[in-house]
Amino acid sequence: MKRIAVVGSSGGNLYNLGGKDPEKMIEEIKVQLDSAGMNLEDVEFVGAKTSMDNKNDNVLASLFYLENGVLLSSEEKKLPEINKDALEYDKKLAEKIKDGIIDGLIVMSCDPDGINNSAILAAAEKKIPIVGTGGTSMATISAMGANVISSSGTTGTTNRTRAVAAVTSLSKFWKIKYSPVIGSGKRDGVMEDKGVFSRINIRGVMMAAIPGFITMALVLAASKLPFLKGLSEIFDILIKALPVIIAALAAKQVSGLDEVGIVSGIVAGVLSVNGGIIGGMIGGILAGILCFYMIKLCFSYNFPATTANIVAGGISGLASGLVVYYFIAPIALWLGDGLRAVIEMALNISPVLAGGIAGLLIWPAIIGGVYHAAILPIVLLEMEKTGTSFLGAIDMTGLVMVSAGIMLANIIFPRQKSDRAIATPGLLINVFFGTFVEASYPFMFSDKLVMAGAMISGCLGGIVVGMYDLRGTAYVPSIFAPIMSNNVAGFAISMIISAGSAFVITSLANKIAAKKNNS
Repeated sequence: MKRIAVVGSSGGNLYNLGGKDPEKMIEEIKVQLDSAGMNLEDVEFVGAKTSMDNKNDNVLASLFYLENGVLLSSEEKKLPEINKDALEYDKKLAEKIKDGIIDGLIVMSCDPDGINNSAILAAAEKKIPIVGTGGTSMATISAMGANVISSSGTTGTTNRTRAVAAVTSLSKFWKIKYSPVIGSGKRDGVMEDKGVFSRINIRGVMMAAIPGFITMALVLAASKLPFLKGLSEIFDILIKALPVIIAALAAKQVSGLDEVGIVSGIVAGVLSVNGGIIGGMIGGILAGILCFYMIKLCFSYNFPATTANIVAGGISGLASGLVVYYFIAPIALWLGDGLRAVIEMALNISPVLAGGIAGLLIWPAIIGGVYHAAILPIVLLEMEKTGTSFLGAIDMTGLVMVSAGIMLANIIFPRQKSDRAIATPGLLINVFFGTFVEASYPFMFSDKLVMAGAMISGCLGGIVVGMYDLRGTAYVPSIFAPIMSNNVAGFAISMIISAGSAFVITSLANKIAAKKNNS
């Protein structure tokens, strides 16, 4: 097993690109070394509290080092004092290199003429491979006769791409098989090429994008006020931003490359706007896949990390975006409009029946896992055009308010006193945050009458939604939901009916259960 030491400092440019968090940066290197079957043998890293481009003698810093395989840090001192400690540590590291304990170096913004001089000279003498970033320092190391097998500037790199670039170069030098750990790393078991497709999770992207949709709904609600009518233009801008948000999230998730993936997704998303959120999703997924493979290809040909990031983040986003812009956007837009048209057609046939059925089935849907997989994406598709949604109204009335009614019943008329402690937090979250309907599961699953009551109450609320042709949204405080709907009074009535029905039926169920227990 090859033994590697990491040498350097948080530097100037590096500080803003991951260097200010040495633990996270070193951990990323360790993950990649483990994947290549190499061992992180030692660390000598000076981490300052600010960029060293603006350093002065009063800057605080710490020395990070490895002891028994664990990354530790010294107490914070002024930078000159830490530099003295690092100088002494560097001499010990140089002895390790001379004794053959260290097989290779990964350097980042090191000081080859000063603090790290002993280690670099020892590495040059032993001709061990050196990889790293920091244009000036790497040029100096090469001039010292060291065996630099790969070097790059720091601009545009991330912790992950620097680590992958370094370990790729070392693996090629020693002819070791190495599969970069991309995504969530070994912690989640997502690795190498096959992982890029397993990371495609449309539901996860939609859930992560909800804040963007809620922001749009809030702006729409505010624009209805006479003195805020100008916000309607902001609403139009936000609608166009939704595909970009979706694409950025999808590309980051699929590529597993954090900032590089986000840039790729934004580029693709901007070009996918004409395809709506479906186009944004497709563009983001394509960008993530291309980004992953392009950065691996760049590293396999020893591209500098900065160049690899530019190619992967820029070219993959551009290529994916152009594919969507010219070929996929019209189809994606047609699909989105088609789904919305189907919902409108059902409402035109019988809004009361459509609302009642939707309200009746919303609980089985969320319990069975269909809600997040199918209903939520449709809610967001509806909101994409108008900022509100029929199924969003069903969500708030049939799920959130029904759950609130069940919680309230178990606070006022609990089956047993301990139920109050369970129900109170659930009610507060239902009312003030418009989510966590799962809080009612313990009460629903323990009593068939409560379960039936939830479905009946959802159905009643859905009927009212259909009667008033309501559109709204969930995931907002329940007290604000009517204001954000297309009919304040009608939406409030539907919420009261759903919550009231659930409260009455649950209270009755609790009374019946209490009588059985006392008899």
